[in-house]
Amino acid sequence: MREDFASFDGTRLAYHIEGEGRPVILLHGLFSSAHMNWIKWGHGARLAAAGFRAIMLDFRVHGESEAPRGPSAYPPGVLVRDVAALAEHLALEPGGFDLVGFSLGARTATHAVAHGILEPRRLALCGMGVAGLAGWERRADFFKRVIDEFDTIRPGDPAFTARTFLKSQGIDRIAARLLLDAMDDFDLALLANVTMPVAAICGDADDDNGSASELAALLPDARYIEVPGTHMNSVTQPELGEAIAAFLSA
Repeated sequence: MREDFASFDGTRLAYHIEGEGRPVILLHGLFSSAHMNWIKWGHGARLAAAGFRAIMLDFRVHGESEAPRGPSAYPPGVLVRDVAALAEHLALEPGGFDLVGFSLGARTATHAVAHGILEPRRLALCGMGVAGLAGWERRADFFKRVIDEFDTIRPGDPAFTARTFLKSQGIDRIAARLLLDAMDDFDLALLANVTMPVAAICGDADDDNGSASELAALLPDARYIEVPGTHMNSVTQPELGEAIAAFLSA
């Protein structure tokens, strides 16, 4: 089921629901969507079968959500504010929902929880390590290059895979560029504020965002869970959804 709501600034955002149980918000990766990360590979259905209500947001500029082109639509922390607006729209109480993110979604979830904006019961951070949080500026520069040099990137270039994925998802590159500029590096000292149980779930060949096991070690109550795959294909594997469902059901 797909629903829409107006975020804090009136931007229309889409979210998708599977299941009827305890709510869990799922946040997808950069240039992806709820469909590409959670629905297509059956992770939302797995959570529904495990007794959860999977609430899968399309970030602004992604999926079926709007992609405004004005700079005013991208204040600092815009994605955190969008997730907070979704939680308010659904009247989710602190401790009354779980939160899951993959890559950009994991980064957004970490910011939201560490800054006290969201308080999930449990938190699953997928495809995210220390470098993806503290070294975001370097990662963002890579994606800005993908956008800025979109028409000249050729096979063999390290950016070619990202370019191909961006093109396949029909992302508005002007809006995406503005969104990348709205994100900041994360102060690792704030991880001390993330006190609920956390699972750092990562592909065994995924080091795109640094070490997930190191991230787990820095959190007060976290464990590292390894699943098969790289950053690009771990999300396609059933083991990812199974690991999320098992952790949230514990």
